[in-house]
Amino acid sequence: MCGGKVEDNGLPISHKRNSIADVVELEDILSEPPQETIEAMGSLDGDLVILGVGGKMGPTLARMAKRASDLAGVSRHVIGVSRFSTPKLQERLHSWGVETHSCDLLDSKSYSQLPNAANIVYMAGMKFGSTGQQSLTWAMNTFLPGLVSARYHDSRIAVFSTGNVYGLSPVRLGGSLEKDPLHPVGDYAMSCLGRERIFEHFSRTEKIKMSILRVYYSVELRYGVLMDLAQLVLSGKPVPLTMGHFCCIWQADAIAMSLRSLNHTATPPLTLNIAGPELFSVRRVAEEFGERMVKPVRFEGVESEDALICNSQKAMELFGYPRTSVGQMMTWITDWAVRGGESLAKPTHFENRAGNF
Repeated sequence: MCGGKVEDNGLPISHKRNSIADVVELEDILSEPPQETIEAMGSLDGDLVILGVGGKMGPTLARMAKRASDLAGVSRHVIGVSRFSTPKLQERLHSWGVETHSCDLLDSKSYSQLPNAANIVYMAGMKFGSTGQQSLTWAMNTFLPGLVSARYHDSRIAVFSTGNVYGLSPVRLGGSLEKDPLHPVGDYAMSCLGRERIFEHFSRTEKIKMSILRVYYSVELRYGVLMDLAQLVLSGKPVPLTMGHFCCIWQADAIAMSLRSLNHTATPPLTLNIAGPELFSVRRVAEEFGERMVKPVRFEGVESEDALICNSQKAMELFGYPRTSVGQMMTWITDWAVRGGESLAKPTHFENRAGNF
């Protein structure tokens, strides 16, 4: 288990391992706060509320925030808000020292009961299942931001968004920049741009300090574009090449940056691409998984000249480079996939170019 110790080269001891034993160890590693995040949480005043804590990244973010606050010597309530359709997540959060509050965020009458906090992380939203439920997608992604802004107009807010708001970017240009024009495709991406615009409106009019985080393919061992590719190779299924390039980031690094963004909130909002610094070829990554697994790799389609990719240099300048390399991720994922480790069974659909989720 990792306990925050760091080797001389700056990497946690956990990153020296070629295998992660189980979900307990994985969640411990994913929630280990870097020193910079400990310092950032130590410099913030007030409690932290995480809206939409029940998603893929929410529990890890809540636990890292609590661990970082404790290590910084700060007495802080970290409170996760969700509908909590099953009690298991609440029990797990409570075991980590994270408090919970059950709430349907679409119910405007429930907002008066939400706990006060100086710091808000907004993770609520809808992606998968949006096709066929467009009205619910727009309600989740554009109606809630107005309610949240009204309730927490005196707080600083870190808003999770997505790179889908850019649309596809020419590979030769190296990925979308925060200043680039936005060309969202499909109801999901358009509604996510709506989410950003609603938050931006209230940031400007109510002077609410915010950060908007356009996250690209957060990866862990149970979910993510790298696991999708590993499972395709392991199963012998063809790897689609039409979306021929991608960028990604280890979930712990994305969460650490997201928490640190609370120290950089601004009005109008600070917008950041959250991803690793590299651009990867689907073909080459799949071939490397094939070599690691000693499996033949089949492909279908041809690489397009554009892809859903970004340039994350702005975040790198602000927070430094991620601690976890793609090579390390692939080592862990190969071992996990071959051993049949637990999966969330939620493919990213990284190959989707039409914006239908």
